[in-house]
Order: sequence, then C-alpha cells, then structure tokens
Amino acid sequence: MSLEIERKFLVDTSKLPKLENGKKMIQGYLQQRSPSIRIRVQDDAAFLTIKGDAKNNITRTEFEYNIPIEDAKELLKECKGLLISKTRYEILHKGHLWELDIFENENSGLIVAEIELEDENEEFVLPEWVTTEVSSDPRYTNASLSELPYSQW
Repeated sequence: MSLEIERKFLVDTSKLPKLENGKKMIQGYLQQRSPSIRIRVQDDAAFLTIKGDAKNNITRTEFEYNIPIEDAKELLKECKGLLISKTRYEILHKGHLWELDIFENENSGLIVAEIELEDENEEFVLPEWVTTEVSSDPRYTNASLSELPYSQW
C-alpha cells in the first residue's frame, strides 16, 4: 500500500526566495470525495491519482499512475467542478523538499507550501516563509478548491 504523509502551510510571500523553474499544472477531479480520483497534466506528462481518506489529517493512501496525455486531456473534460490551474515550485530547505503551489484563476491569491514526510512524527525545520499550518482544514485540499474556490470564501 502506498501512503502519502503530507503537511500543508500558508506562505508569507514577502519572505520567499527567488522562484525558478515552475511547473504548470492543470488538474481536475472525476470524483472529489473519498476516494478522490484526480487527473493531472503537467508539461508533457499526465497522471491518474486515487487518494483515500486522510488519517490524522496528514496521512492517506495514494496511488498514482502515468497515463497517456491525450487520454488525460479527454478525461479533464469529464471532471466535476472547476479545473485547478497552478504553478508548482520545488524548494529544498534543510534536507526536505517543499512544494510551493501558486494557484490561478478562481483560486488566484492562494499560495500553499506542502512537505511530504516519511513518518507522521518526522521532524523538519520550517522555512522563514512558512506561516500557518492548514493541514487539518479541508478547504485547502485541491479537491475542495475545485468545488468551492478560494475566491468564494
């Protein structure tokens, strides 16, 4: 079984380092509720991802598969809710990889940093640009943002 252990935080943009090599992503949900079924197109790659319920707000099952990009583009047309558009930046900080997502369109203004861990109790150092933890707030999941975008909060 594949597990994702992820913590999510808001960001102080005034303290961010210079961002380079962002990856554009478009993703949608064939099913938003558990298990969520996501289609993502990133550059010239595409993925089908199935995610289970979060345990302790940070751990859940995750299964991800490469799929043909043309299939993904067709599946995006079948998605429920809004398509999520964002640019992802990877930032290495004190031995951990942080993924910084800058959302666009209906979710414009939202910037979230995520860190994936090997263990729920794994220690890590917060970068100076990380602020409030929102791991337990379901509004910040991408599936939720496809139903109720940030601009409507």
